[in-house]
Amino acid sequence: MLHLVTQASKYLMILLFMVYTFECFHVFRFENRPKRQMAIYSRQRGIMYFIHFDAFLVIYLNTQNVQVIGFYLMQLILFIGIQLVYHLFYKKASELLLNNMLMLLAISLVILTRISFDKALKQFLIMIVSTVLSLLIPIILQKMTSFRRFTWAYALVGIAALSVVLVAGAVSYGAKLSISIAGISIQPSEFVKILYVFFIASMLYQATDMKQLLITSVIAAVHVLILVASKDLGSALLYFVTYLVMIYVATRRLAYFAGGLAACSLAAVAGYKLFSHVRVRVLAWKDPLSMIDKEGYQISQSLFAIGTGGWFGMGLCQGLPNKIPVVAQDFIFSAISEELGGIFALCLIMVCVSCFFMFLNIAMQMKDQFYKLVALGLGTVYAFQVFLTIGGVTKFIPSTGVTLPLVSYGGSSLLSTMILFGIIQGLYIMKSQQAIQPVTKNAEQKAKAKKPAKKKGEEKINGSKKTKAAAKVKVKDLSK
Repeated sequence: MLHLVTQASKYLMILLFMVYTFECFHVFRFENRPKRQMAIYSRQRGIMYFIHFDAFLVIYLNTQNVQVIGFYLMQLILFIGIQLVYHLFYKKASELLLNNMLMLLAISLVILTRISFDKALKQFLIMIVSTVLSLLIPIILQKMTSFRRFTWAYALVGIAALSVVLVAGAVSYGAKLSISIAGISIQPSEFVKILYVFFIASMLYQATDMKQLLITSVIAAVHVLILVASKDLGSALLYFVTYLVMIYVATRRLAYFAGGLAACSLAAVAGYKLFSHVRVRVLAWKDPLSMIDKEGYQISQSLFAIGTGGWFGMGLCQGLPNKIPVVAQDFIFSAISEELGGIFALCLIMVCVSCFFMFLNIAMQMKDQFYKLVALGLGTVYAFQVFLTIGGVTKFIPSTGVTLPLVSYGGSSLLSTMILFGIIQGLYIMKSQQAIQPVTKNAEQKAKAKKPAKKKGEEKINGSKKTKAAAKVKVKDLSK
């Protein structure tokens, strides 16, 4: 009986997630019909809550752990609370981004609970803190207008934070990634990438001449080189690609983009020659099965998991995700593919793509060049990080050790991504207000234009009355 319930719920979740993913793109057909859009968003929320309930019901039936029920209820309260705050205080926020964020968080907690209840509980506690901070960001963006003035503050703080990791960071899988503060491990590169985007946007907002581009490139190179020295090559690649995209969009010069790609290729060859762990990852990527007992074990287990799951998956609690090393952080996509299936995993990718499309849409519609570049830079960070993660676990590219935003286990990654979504929501609200302001200004101008016309008409009428009265007086005088 339990097996039948698990299998039935698996197919139901796949079907519902397919509908949800379709609605992510179908909603754009009704841009001029807000009521129809709101109906779609409400349907998406219903699907998200049902998938969340169904998954935790299956986990409870398979584990018989009563704590799972209480954990599910706490998550439900958090998700409903987030929606209520947005609907009360941020009525102009993007409903699609809000729904996608909650869906990705729900999937994360489902698969983490399946892998390790303790890790899922820690992730949930960090999620609460991240939610509080991210909900304040749209207000801060509306109240403060001086973000473009902190150009060198962004650079100094970012370089200092990365330098601390280079000097005193803990080594993890051959790279210095994090520092420990009061027993809490923090990965500064996750937060510095946001400051990095703000720095580049501020510089390019001021000017795009050769001198400004040279200064921007030097400071960006300092960030990247520190990451390379720390052997955090995944983050270094992420930073470099973000810089390249922002430079190209700001200048619209293809030569800069082509030159950047050439430099990236040379840097990749140099990294392969200089760092042994890079050579190991490349060899494991080329032929993981030939070294399955050593360097190729992780990627081989990832491919076995994805292949075993097939299109429809084995069902929650039916696979062996813990056989993949570091599955909760770097290879969580493989665990999702194994137990929920390839179709579910493809839908997950498409939800991430719909988030990226929203980032680009906001960037294109922003009138302020600074915020336009910020939205573009953050969108590039998000999309390329998703690409690096999924590309690594599917053997499309060598593994880079980058987490899947909002889904993978990791406090720094979760907090930085929720801050990123908070910034994008703030920019979306700002864009909506900019769209309303021209309409109100035009209405005011028309009203002002009408008032003088009325006054002129009244003056004519009054003038005619006065001339008639004067004529009567003259007639009386003549009669006298």
